[in-house]
This record gives sequence, C-alpha cells and structure tokens, in this order.
Amino acid sequence: MRHRWTIVLAGGEGERTRPFIEQWLGYHKPKQFCSFVGRRSMLQHTWDRADQLTLPEQKVTVVADHHAIEMARQLLETARGQVVYQPHNCGTAAGIFLPLAYIRHHDPQATVILYPSDHFVFPEHRFVQMAGKLIRAAELFSERLMLLGVSPTGVELDYGWIEPAQPLGWIRGSQIHQVRAFLEKPDSVRAMEAMDAGGLWNTFVLAAKVETLWQLGWQCLPDVMQQFEEFGHAIGTSLEQRTLRMMYEDVAYRNFSSDVLQQVPERVGVLEMRDVMWSDWGQPKRIQETLRAIEREPTFASAFERIGKSALRENAFMHTLV
Repeated sequence: MRHRWTIVLAGGEGERTRPFIEQWLGYHKPKQFCSFVGRRSMLQHTWDRADQLTLPEQKVTVVADHHAIEMARQLLETARGQVVYQPHNCGTAAGIFLPLAYIRHHDPQATVILYPSDHFVFPEHRFVQMAGKLIRAAELFSERLMLLGVSPTGVELDYGWIEPAQPLGWIRGSQIHQVRAFLEKPDSVRAMEAMDAGGLWNTFVLAAKVETLWQLGWQCLPDVMQQFEEFGHAIGTSLEQRTLRMMYEDVAYRNFSSDVLQQVPERVGVLEMRDVMWSDWGQPKRIQETLRAIEREPTFASAFERIGKSALRENAFMHTLV
C-alpha cells in the first residue's frame, strides 16, 4: 500500500438536490456532506471505503474553499489525510489535477484511485473488492487509465456511458476491456442503442499511475497542465497558497470526461462492477428509490413527516379562524 493513494472529489455544490435538501434541513448543504441514512455523511462513507485500500494519510480530498467550515465538521471524526481547497470551481479537470499535483510531489511512483463523494454503493464490502481489482489493473496496465463501469438497469440520460471493445485481460476473475468510445448524457434513442450494444454506465471511479494521468493531461490539455506543472514546484514552499490562488484566476474551465477521456479512449480500460448496487445521487428521486430498494429508513423521512404535520395543524388553525 506504500505507493497507493486516494483522491476524493468533494467540491460540488449539489444544485440539483438543493430544493430537496432545503426542504429537509431548512438550509442548503451539498449532498456529499449530508447523512441520508444512518449517522455518516456520504463523504464520510467514501473516506471509510477508501481507507480500506490505501493508507488514511495517503488520501487527498478536494473541496471548495467556501465549504471550509462544513469540512471542519466532517473532519472531527476523520482527521487523517490532506484536504485541498479550490479557490473556485474550474471544472472536473482542475478538480483532479490539483490533488494529483500534491500526490505527484510526494510520490511520483504512486498509483492513484479516485472516488466521487456523492455516489451510493451497496454492499460496501463488495464495492471495495472491485475497487481493489481496479487498482491492481492500473498497476499491471500501467500505460492506461482504468474505469469502473456498471451494467445499466434502464435508459439513464444523465449518466455517462462507456462502450467496451475487445478484452485486455483478467484481474482476479474479472475481465478488463478496451474502451471503444464514451457517450456523455445521450438522448433516449442513443441511450437505448448504447444499452443494446452492451454499454456500461460510467461510475467515474478511476485508477491510474500518477505519471500516466499527468501525461494524458499534457496530451489533451497542454495549456492547463503548464499551469499545474508550475504550481507543482511551489508545493511545500511559502509561495504555495499564493501560487494556487493566482493559478485559479487564469486556469481554463475544462471537463475531464469530455476534454480528456473522450479524446483518448484507446488509453482507457474498463472493469465491469458486478453484484454492487450503484447510483449517482444527483437527483432526489434516485435517493428515495435506492433507499426503498434496500429497505432502509431515510433520515429525512421524519423531517418531511414533521413538515407535513405542521402544515396540517396550520391549515386546521386557519380553518377555525375562518
């Protein structure tokens, strides 16, 4: 585990779930900081899973600068690892290459696995097993980036899709495929075609050697990577924070899926994740449907029940006045 590192993406604002969460809590909180079931937040669940495969201190979480107070609350129970604060959102490419710059500074030989912090998986132990296979695949196929894919259960238009090609090999009983192409948020016709052709949902859980990711960045985003290369020299010096803020004033907004992955499918492999329920909780209905499927009581149920009872009492009171 000495050369294995984790990146956790926690910089999103959760705009699509904002009305749902504001109704529940009375104020907005990005979904990765929320505890929808049990006591742990989605981010804390992600940290706990990550620490089963890499050393806790070899974990870098990237978060928005203005969420520093909320992040401090999240860290009360999990203090190990490094947190990197982005001055503002410059897209998923910057969100990945910023923590990668820190890992590269500490361990250029590292293999890194990346997790979004707002995805649901069940059962967790099975997901961890598949993530372990993904890391091993990235170590063996060191010139490639490896992704976890999921067999679709329906025509999902908000997800990215992966079109697998020929097999590359096997990892502990699971087959790895070359990627032929990526399809981002298709219409219903193209999603049906992708599903019929054996397409997989892209979980955006990925693993690769640090230098492989860095080289792919240079290949696809040379202007962005020049800035991150220069920032790398400032890490650990008195100029680090100043350089970071200056860089974010100029760094271009880039999407890692469309501006990197889609440009180099021949450098990407995919491992299909089996026997794991996976969902990107970007919409309230997915949260409710998932918890209903696993028969777990959501923490927000009682809150909505209280809101409903309060509304009924208010209506009854107004009726007596009339």
